[in-house]
Amino acid sequence: MLRLAFGQIRTRPATFAGLAMALFMAVTAITLFGSLIAASVVSPPAHAGQPGLAIIGGAFGEIAVLVALFVVVNTLGFAIRQQHRDLALLRTVAATPRQVRGLVRRQVLIVVFLVSPAGWTAGMLGAHRLLGALVDRDLVPAGSRIPFTPVPAAAASVIALLLGMLSAVVAARPVCRVAPAVALGESVGGDRRIGPIRTPAGFLALAGGGALCLAIARQPPDKAGQGALLATLVLMVAVALLGPLFTVAVVTVLGLPVRVVAPRSGRLADANLRGYAARLSSAVVPLALLTALACAFLSLGDTVRDAAHHLSGTELTSVNSAGDVWLRQVELIILVCFGGVSTVNTLAALTAARRREFALLTLVGATRRQLASMLCAECLLITAVGTLTGTAVAGVTVSSFSVTLPGSPLPSMDPAGYGSIAAGVAALAALGILLTGLRAISGPATETVAGQRG
Repeated sequence: MLRLAFGQIRTRPATFAGLAMALFMAVTAITLFGSLIAASVVSPPAHAGQPGLAIIGGAFGEIAVLVALFVVVNTLGFAIRQQHRDLALLRTVAATPRQVRGLVRRQVLIVVFLVSPAGWTAGMLGAHRLLGALVDRDLVPAGSRIPFTPVPAAAASVIALLLGMLSAVVAARPVCRVAPAVALGESVGGDRRIGPIRTPAGFLALAGGGALCLAIARQPPDKAGQGALLATLVLMVAVALLGPLFTVAVVTVLGLPVRVVAPRSGRLADANLRGYAARLSSAVVPLALLTALACAFLSLGDTVRDAAHHLSGTELTSVNSAGDVWLRQVELIILVCFGGVSTVNTLAALTAARRREFALLTLVGATRRQLASMLCAECLLITAVGTLTGTAVAGVTVSSFSVTLPGSPLPSMDPAGYGSIAAGVAALAALGILLTGLRAISGPATETVAGQRG
C-alpha cells in the first residue's frame, strides 16, 4: 500500500500540490507558535501589561491549527475526488473500504514526511524574527530567547499528521460508503448526492456558531474579540459542509445578469458551476474563508477604534492598544498567507483537472475564445459567491463582538480596506482560475482526450 500511495503522488503531482502546501503551512505555523511557547519556559517572566509568550503562542496557535484543519480537509477532499476513479477501481478488484482508507492515510503520511523539514526551517526562522519584533515592541521581556529543542518541530509534524488523518476519514468516505459498482459509476458521472451525515453536521455547526455568537455578546471586549475569530471559523465549517446546497442557489441568482450580458459563455459557465456542486463548493470555500478572516480582523480593529470615541476605559484601551493592534496585524498576515497560498493551489488544481473537459468542448465546436470567456464568467461568479459568503460570515461574528462595546451595535469597516480585500480575493481567483485555465485550453484537443497530454 505504501508503494501504491507513493505512486499516486508521483503520477499526480498537481493533485497533491494543494495538500502539500496546506500541510507545509500547518507545520510552519505550529512550529513557529510552538517555539514561542517553548521560549516562555526559558525566558524571563512577563512584566505587568505584557501578554507573555505563552499567551501569544497559545492564542495564535489555536487559530492556526483550526485554520489548518479547515484547509487540509478541503485540499485532501479535492485530492481524493481526483483519484475517485482509481480508488473505485480498487474497490471493484476486492479492495475493502478499510484498505482504501489506509491508502489515503499513507498518502497523507508521505506528504507530511516530505514537507516537514522545510516547514520546520521556515517555522524556526519565523519564530526568531517574531520574537525579536515582540521584544522591540516591549510585548515580551528583554532577554527572551528561543531554546534549542526539537519538541516544537516534532509536535508540529505530529499535529499535522493527526490533522491529515482526521481529514482522511472525512475525505475518503464518499468512495468507501457505497458499493464498488456505484463508486465506479460516480467516478464517471460525478457524485451529485450529499452524504446523509454532511447536511446534519453542517446544520449542527451552524447552530454551534450561532450559540457561540450569542455567548460572545455576553463577554467583556478583551475576550469577545478572540471569540469572534473562533466563531468565524465555526461558521465557515458550516459553510464548507453545506456548500453544495447553498452555493448552487447563490450562483443561480448571481448568474442571471451574467447570462444576460454574455448569453453563450455565461450560460455555459452557469451550467458548469451548478452541475458540479462539490467542485463549485471546493472553489468557493477557500475564497470565503480568506474573505471572512480578513474582514473579521479588519472590522474588529475598526469597530474598536470607533467605540473608543464614545468611551475611554482601561478595558477598552487594552483591546485597542498599539501592541494589541500590531499582534492582530501579524496574525492576519500569517493567516492570509496561509489562506492565500492554499486558495491559489486549490483553484489552480481544480481548473487544471478540467483539461479533458475543455478538450471535449473544443472537439464539439467551442473556440478557445469562447472557452476563455466561459472561464472569465466562472471566475466572476465564483469570486462573487466567495466574497459575499465570507463577508456575511464576518458580519455576523463581528456583530456579536460590537454589541459588547459602547456606541453603535453595528460593526465598522473601512470601505477602502474592504475594497482591498475584495480586490485581493479577485486577484487570487484570477491567478488560480484564469491563468491555469488558459494553459489548460492550449494544445491539441485530440491528444488531451486520448490521454496523451496532462
